[in-house]
Formats: sequence, C-alpha cells, structure tokens
Amino acid sequence: MSLADTVSIAARNAWALTFGTGIGSPEPTPSTVLSVAPHRELRRYNGSGAQDPAVLLVPPLAAPAFCFDLSPEQSMAAFLRDSGRAPYLVDYGDITFEDRRMGFEDWIDDILPESIRQVSADRGGQPVDLVGWSLGGVLALLTAAADPTLPIRSVTAVGAPLSYDHMVGVRELRSLARLDGGRTATAAIRATGGVSAQLTRIAYRATAWDRELKRPFFIASNLADTATLERMATIDRFQNSLPGYPGRFYNQLWGRFMLNNDIGKGVVRFGERRIELAAVTVPVLLVGGPNDVITAAAAVRHGTTTLTGSPDVRYETAPGSHLGILTARDTTWTYLDKFLSDQE
Repeated sequence: MSLADTVSIAARNAWALTFGTGIGSPEPTPSTVLSVAPHRELRRYNGSGAQDPAVLLVPPLAAPAFCFDLSPEQSMAAFLRDSGRAPYLVDYGDITFEDRRMGFEDWIDDILPESIRQVSADRGGQPVDLVGWSLGGVLALLTAAADPTLPIRSVTAVGAPLSYDHMVGVRELRSLARLDGGRTATAAIRATGGVSAQLTRIAYRATAWDRELKRPFFIASNLADTATLERMATIDRFQNSLPGYPGRFYNQLWGRFMLNNDIGKGVVRFGERRIELAAVTVPVLLVGGPNDVITAAAAVRHGTTTLTGSPDVRYETAPGSHLGILTARDTTWTYLDKFLSDQE
C-alpha cells in the first residue's frame, strides 16, 4: 500500500470515529423468529438441513444475546451452522424495573425448559445440545439438573462460574458482607429493583481497565488498519449493549452463589428447594480461560468435581478474555465441534 493510500484510509477512519457513524456495522447471521414471549424470543439461524442436530445457544443475563453472533468472523452461531448443525438462540431482551421479581427459577423452570421443548419440537422431537456462556452455562446446567426429563442431549458451559471460592474479589466481598450479614447490599438491590444496565457496563469495562487506558494509543496506532478497528468497534457495541439484572435474581446470585457458594458445593438452594448438579445426567463440556479475569479458570474446572452424575465431563482451556474464550475458533470452537460430534 502506498503512503498516499495509507494516509487516505487513516483519514477516512479518523473521520468515521470522530464525526461519522463509526467503523463497520453489525452483520448478523440471518435467522428466523419462531416465537415471541416476554424474555424468551426464540430464533433459528437460517441455512441448516432438516436432519441437522439442534443446538440451543443460552446467553447469560447482563449480556446481549448477540454475544454468539458478534460479527461474521466471531459468530459461534454461523460456525455451528456451517459445521452441519441447526443453531437456535433464546433472547431475554431488556431487563427493566418491572422485572425486579424475576429470579433464577424463572429461567430454569420456565424460560429455558420451554425454549428447549420448542427447539426439540421444531426438529421433529430430536434432543437438544445446550451451549451456554458465563452465567448462561450455569443456567443451562441448573435447568438440566432441575428436570432430567427435558430433551437435552448435552451441555457445554464456556466461562461458567461453578465455584465462587475461586472468583476474583469474592473473598473481599464476603469480608465486607460479614459486617452486616450482607443486608446492606441486599436492601440496596431491592430498593433499585436490580442492577442497572449502566452499572453493568461500567463494571464490565472496569475488568478491562488497561484496554480503556490504552484505547487512544491503540486507535492512533491502527488508524490505517480498518479490520482491526472494526474488531474494536464490535467489542464496543457489545459493551454498550449490556443489559442489567432483575433485583431478585441478583440477590439470589449475591446470597446463594457469592456469599454461600452453593454452586461450588454442588447443591443450590432456592428457599426449601434443592437443585443438585449431580442430577445432570448428560455429557458436559467445560471451557475455562487462564487469562479470564471475570471467571477464573479454576472456577470453571471445579465443575469436574460436582457434576458427578454426568457420564462424561470434559474440561478444556482457551486463551483470551471472558468474551474472547467464547470466540476462540482454534480452541473453544474446535473442542465444541469434537464434543458435539461425539454425541451424534
């Protein structure tokens, strides 16, 4: 590329970033909406064969559902379709103050089971492979444990926190909570109806503070590299779309998971109800990230000690950030492809 071309591209990119509409634009993988209901829009990605096995993508709360379809190069949905599977996605939509009474039970007893049944019915009664990221992986595992009769063939959990004893900062939070038994945080969440989208976005950016500090230098260094700037813009769109948590859900997460580490003990309690991870009786793939600062790899690996009812629990590692391990084609996607092929 000539110097003139380099300067021209850099100038166009600089204009787009400062006065224009930004670099790049979303290119979602084509999909068809199968059903719409509150917090459970179900989509089927187009292009699969009638006999291709079904895979339901399960996002976490406080993350946009397009985490599985960030861009054409970072789309697990497109990868699954192109590898001979039929990917589906359940989208929870926005979380508002009106949703403050929603808790884990809404997902594991209603939203996800109904989505699984619809996907299975759409594929002529085939069992469904679940793939969840972050808390989506936890929700997928708890759903499988809560109702073994669901048509689930396997569960893959990427970056799923399966022991809060291994999570960064949780020990310090517990020390603070001991001062009042955690009541201040619980009351604050109840008063506000949950954790707002704005607070979620600030917290997520704080985990990558070095990226934020280096951002001006990064842009200046790559001003003539449109592809690199487009990848940056993709991450920015993701961060700017993070939704919040319902109040009851987050208080359960705070009390049962962070403070008491129910998930790490293998038995999650919601009131008088007990859900045991040992009740998961399908094969499970766990993927952790040694460089993941949100969910430590050890927190993911801990699932190999609690998922004792599964006939096959595999643990693999992938490089990158919390989001990066989800889009790791050469590791996570390769592990997933082999794991799903082994179930066929």
